[in-house]
Amino acid sequence: MGGGAAVGPKAWREWNVNLLTDLDNYDEISGFPVYKALLCDVVKLEDGDEATRDAARRGTTIAPAVAVVIRPRRRIYLDNNATTQVADEVRDAMLPYLGPTHGNPSSIHQAGRDARQAIVSARRSIAKLIGARPRSIVFTGGGSEADNLALKGVAFEHTDRGRHIITTTIEHPAIMKTAAFLEKIGYDVTYLDVDTQGRVEPEQLEAALRDDTILVSIIMANNEVGTIQPIKQLCEIAHRAGALFHTDAVQAVGKIALDVQDLDVDLLSIAAHKFHGPKGVGALYVSKGVELEPLVHGGQQETGLRAGTENVPAIVGMGQAASLATVWVADGPRIAALRDRLEEEIRQLVPTAIPNGDPKHRLPNTLNLTLPGLRGESLVVALDQHGISLSSGSACKTGNPDPTHVLIAMGRSTEAAHCAVRLSLSHHTTEEDISQTIEALAEVLEEMETTVRFLPCK
Repeated sequence: MGGGAAVGPKAWREWNVNLLTDLDNYDEISGFPVYKALLCDVVKLEDGDEATRDAARRGTTIAPAVAVVIRPRRRIYLDNNATTQVADEVRDAMLPYLGPTHGNPSSIHQAGRDARQAIVSARRSIAKLIGARPRSIVFTGGGSEADNLALKGVAFEHTDRGRHIITTTIEHPAIMKTAAFLEKIGYDVTYLDVDTQGRVEPEQLEAALRDDTILVSIIMANNEVGTIQPIKQLCEIAHRAGALFHTDAVQAVGKIALDVQDLDVDLLSIAAHKFHGPKGVGALYVSKGVELEPLVHGGQQETGLRAGTENVPAIVGMGQAASLATVWVADGPRIAALRDRLEEEIRQLVPTAIPNGDPKHRLPNTLNLTLPGLRGESLVVALDQHGISLSSGSACKTGNPDPTHVLIAMGRSTEAAHCAVRLSLSHHTTEEDISQTIEALAEVLEEMETTVRFLPCK
């Protein structure tokens, strides 16, 4: 700590009491309390030099020569629904394609053939993970692009059949904003409501289908609350009406077992960075016989559906992550047990806590709780200083003060949504991580009572 002595929780709290007595110390944009104490070094008076001791006796503040912050204990990452750590095996698999094996997959010489074979191998691994044929996998620049290709690709290719699309009110922004764009250019979009646990009632979909419905797009597992939809049943209903069915499975792949043949979906979106692959690469499963209009025109890469030289290192990394994912899926029961323990112990600390999401149909790694009276963003900031990474029910991290649309769609009030936090585990999460998280939360709750009047939850 820049040569200073370590500071324990009690000393940290007492120090903050002194430095945060001015309750106007709030950031004007985010509304978060400003932790000025975290911007300077901490030195015990008896450990300082003579100038430091003299200045302290005179009440003079001495700025440190180098700006430092309090270093938290070992960091614990509980925001795996946002992104995951790239697996060591994935990174190792990618490295050759960032160096000597750098050929263009479209070239016919050895370097090009090596790159092409690497893509073929990755395509097979991803197809195997979801029970698909390799030729049905179309590589994209991520999950958002896969969602865009699914919706726009169907809309532009099947305009002669109809202009009606059905989705839900709890989709990822990649679907919500694509649907809004299609509405602007003349398509009709129906947004299905969900129940208080975030599930779509199959009867509601059946009632919404029309003769001109060309596509139904329903997220498989919600990124905020983890609720899993009855995709197979919903797909059957859509097909009976002659509509294609797409599911955004970005949060599901690598966390739960799924088989596109069993589900009978026509289109399914994947993103590598959600299951320990690299960012910036994804895929769209396109069932045999489904025609799409490409979004990117040019060469014949990806059977003409996505022109441009392929991102070979990222594709290789995604393939390696897919080959490892079956082990991580099998770890689901252990992860779910850790999640349940985390929920139980948080609710002991905050007895008024309210779980969000379906308790029976939920991703094994996802816990979303409303903590009445505790603003989620403030908890995220405070716990971050204790080495815990999680997310809140608001979008302040993106400059948007509005609460997540998912909780609002589930019937939560704006206040309740602002008081929500999401903790998402991975196969790296351990019992020790849960213990340390609970310990840190207990300390933060005590600090909030004794040092800072956090913003009310509204």
